[in-house]
Amino acid sequence: MTPKKIRILISNDDGIYAPGIYALYKELKKIGDVFVVAPDNEKSAVGHAITLSSPLRVFPFKRNGKFFGYAVNGTPADCVKIAHWALLKDQPVDLLVSGINHGSNTGINVIYSGTASAATEGTILRIPSFAISVATYDPVDFTVAARFARRLARLLLKKGLPPETFLNVNVPPVSESEITGVEITRQGKAVFAEEFDRRVDPTGRTYYWLTGKKVHLEREGGDTDDQVILQNKISITPIHYDMTNYNFLDELQNWNISVVS
Repeated sequence: MTPKKIRILISNDDGIYAPGIYALYKELKKIGDVFVVAPDNEKSAVGHAITLSSPLRVFPFKRNGKFFGYAVNGTPADCVKIAHWALLKDQPVDLLVSGINHGSNTGINVIYSGTASAATEGTILRIPSFAISVATYDPVDFTVAARFARRLARLLLKKGLPPETFLNVNVPPVSESEITGVEITRQGKAVFAEEFDRRVDPTGRTYYWLTGKKVHLEREGGDTDDQVILQNKISITPIHYDMTNYNFLDELQNWNISVVS
């Protein structure tokens, strides 16, 4: 009997034109059939937004003259939804991989990340999923991250994941020989110290551009995503999309909140 071929869905938030998704595609094709459904332009930091009030349009997209996948005029979560419920409705996939993102998705950034949200949507649809990013905004070779994604994909399909959980992977921007290991990490609490740069356009109208730099709020220990990357280790964080604060439930019950005062 011929073994069943692995079927892998790829999406991202940098857009279908991005080099990271192409590197991932080339590497994952070595282990299975790959289907690409991604935004038609960059959708970074859109979080888990979905499109409700306008139509979604899907366009076949070619690379080097050959069919590569489908471009969607929506968000990363839209792409996963439309792939699952329409484009691949009769061809269920075994795995979803989101990335390779250009820039880290660590700390509080995970909340904003379209890359992480594509993996979240896959998890909601009960597809084993992981998101993968390279932790730099400088020009980068995605080969190291793509190779690791292939190895992790095989392992994840063998081991499985708990319900409502996906893996958030961040790869340091160094050569393979410089990577010092793989660490299982907590999501850190690093945030951006944000500033809005006030500017004036050529017509004299004021606009603002969001800028800032990352601030690490945790100094102790070394088991958070950002801290591990600084040690040239690959960070893997299990992310659970149930955001209930269970430690606070009992105390909140004791507030005796009533409908009327």
